[in-house]
Amino acid sequence: MTALNGLFLLAGVLLFISVLASTVSARLGLPLLLLFLIVGMLAGEEGPGGVRFNDFASATLVGHLALAVILLDGGLRTRIASFRVALWPATVLASWGVIGTAGLLGVFATWLLDVDWRMGMLLAAIVGSTDAAAVFALLRNSGVRLNERVKATLEIESGANDPMAILLVTILVEMLLMPEQAGWWRFFTMLFEQLTLGALMGGIGGLILARLLIKLKLAEGLYALLIVSGGLMVFAATNLAGGSGFLAVYLAGLVVGNRRCHATEHVLRVMDGLAWLAQAGMFLVLGLLVTPSLLLDHAAEALAMAVFLMLVARPIAVVIGLWPFKYQPRELAYVSWVGLRGAVPIVLAIVPVMMGVPDSRLLFDVAFAVVLVSLLVQGATVPVAARWLKVEVPPQDEPVDRREVWVGDKAALDLLEYKVVSGSAAEGRHPDDIAAARGGLAVRCVSVVRRGKLLPLQIDTRLQEGDSVWFAAADEYAESLAHAFTANAANELSAHASFFGEFIVDPECLAGELAQAYGFVLEDHESALSLRDMMRARLGRRAVVGDRLKIGAFVLTVREMDARGVITQVGLKCPSLLP
Repeated sequence: MTALNGLFLLAGVLLFISVLASTVSARLGLPLLLLFLIVGMLAGEEGPGGVRFNDFASATLVGHLALAVILLDGGLRTRIASFRVALWPATVLASWGVIGTAGLLGVFATWLLDVDWRMGMLLAAIVGSTDAAAVFALLRNSGVRLNERVKATLEIESGANDPMAILLVTILVEMLLMPEQAGWWRFFTMLFEQLTLGALMGGIGGLILARLLIKLKLAEGLYALLIVSGGLMVFAATNLAGGSGFLAVYLAGLVVGNRRCHATEHVLRVMDGLAWLAQAGMFLVLGLLVTPSLLLDHAAEALAMAVFLMLVARPIAVVIGLWPFKYQPRELAYVSWVGLRGAVPIVLAIVPVMMGVPDSRLLFDVAFAVVLVSLLVQGATVPVAARWLKVEVPPQDEPVDRREVWVGDKAALDLLEYKVVSGSAAEGRHPDDIAAARGGLAVRCVSVVRRGKLLPLQIDTRLQEGDSVWFAAADEYAESLAHAFTANAANELSAHASFFGEFIVDPECLAGELAQAYGFVLEDHESALSLRDMMRARLGRRAVVGDRLKIGAFVLTVREMDARGVITQVGLKCPSLLP
């Protein structure tokens, strides 16, 4: 009993320290996942904690369980519209991207480490895939809003590339231990089984869980447990059937998350905490598993491999894979740079150790060091690189908070919160006047909170700086309401308006009429096209919010799109009249 309580105490202390240290991580600009790894290493046998942990089997169990929860959460938060934009590009990266990266890095590793080519290729395959835990966590907590094409490509790739990496590692281990059984025909057979069964069982499992979520009436906290337990059942059953459990659980989450109902918000709130717990637990255990002195023994080789991976292998594979899809050079550069390595390579590096591959500890230590470099260098520069390469979209003028109140199985009421700031149009006005001006009868003020207390609405109520105002309004009115609560100097545009342009243009208008009104020049055949069709023809690819066309001194920007991918608003930015 004492040993058990000691284990609980150790787990609690490590998690507690990691969470508290997250504030330091944010100030230093370091990825939180890297912090979890470091805390685990400090608690290990060569750190102040002195905990001796060398149980690779337990680490594998924790890793697979945590990855299943993380992928389930990632699927729940991925909108199906993302697949419209980036399904095929991400599929190419999840297949060719892994193979191409592993092939180039394998040749380099074989030469650098002077090992058998199969050993070099195995090491490259271990670190060849991007990591869902790292990508989901950093993209959603970095504070940047990427354009949909880039964001969707990275998220779908990281959620779908695990089967290819696992198969490459499995085949290469077999080639080292049982060369007579290994072969490319077996590789393609296993790949077909993994992808087919993973997609089939994930889709069916997701539909069943989504249906249960709608039909069952449970206590709020049980909805998330239903989805987690169901997701783990899908993950395990698919693995037992010979498919990819990682792909299946991601697709199951995708199906459930896109069939929204009264229980969806309860699930997402609980899953957020579970996903962070899974990430923290997994990286802490993997940190405990490593021996820092062994990492230093191979530091030079690991650094050389990490640099080659980040600057040569990954970029070449990305450029070749995405070139047919007409990505812009800066988008290719960013997708190449955010090829984050995390828990998946470390978990894969445990496989050769457990299978008894000679010199497998070398593989584990080098792979771990590559992950550290990736999180430290690439993970810490995610927001900086987005701004430098201009793939971010300015945040919309939007509510401080929003809630959904479900009033039926398929009907929800949106509640939007705004803060009154000094100098905004809302200051000194009655909230009902703001509602009437911004949405008429479709917008209603439901409450005002002043200094933490509910303020009764009277005829003479006037909003003051610091008030929180809640409106019942559809999402389409959110941006318009936000303008009333935004303080700007005279004639100064918000970052959002400055990026998209001073004017909003109807995409159904004739491009020729717009050109004539503003004095820019189009090709002869473009004048008779609608603005939407003209922009689509010039872009030459599926449009996303933030796509820009420069015509002379004018800039046209895709400002808004509907769920079908149709452009519904275009921003027009005129040349400055100032000298």
